[in-house]
Amino acid sequence: MNKLLTAALAALGLAFGGAALAQAPAKPEAKKADTKATATKKADAPKAEAPKGEPMDINSASEAELATLKGIGEARSKAIVKGRPYKGKDDLVKKKIIPQNVYNDIKDQIIAKQDAAMAPKAEARKAEMKPADAKKDEKKK
Repeated sequence: MNKLLTAALAALGLAFGGAALAQAPAKPEAKKADTKATATKKADAPKAEAPKGEPMDINSASEAELATLKGIGEARSKAIVKGRPYKGKDDLVKKKIIPQNVYNDIKDQIIAKQDAAMAPKAEARKAEMKPADAKKDEKKK
C-alpha cells in the first residue's frame, strides 16, 4: 500500500510539475506582448520627415526644415545653407555636402528653384573674386 501511495504522490507531483512547466512559457509570451506594445508605441511616434506634397526648395528652406529630411541632421542642414545657391539639387552631391546614398533617399522631396533672390548672392561672390577670376567666369557664359 505504501508503494502504491508513493507512486500516486509521485504521479501527482509530475502532474503538477508538468503543469508548472506548461505555464512557464506564458511569461515570455507576456514579454513578447510588452515588446509588441513598445514597438507599436514607437511606430506611433511622429517621424521627422518632410511633409508629403510640394518638394522642399534647398535654396530657400530653413536649417530646421532641411533637418527634417531623412539623413539630414543639424550639421548637414547648416552645410546646405552655407553652400547656397544651388543650380540643381544634385549639386548637394557634386559639392560633397551630402553622400550619394542620402541624396538617393531625399531626391524626390527636394528641388533647387532659381529665383531673383539668389542673383544678388551670385553677384556678391563675383565681386569677391579676383579680377582675373571674374573675367574667366564671364568667358564661361
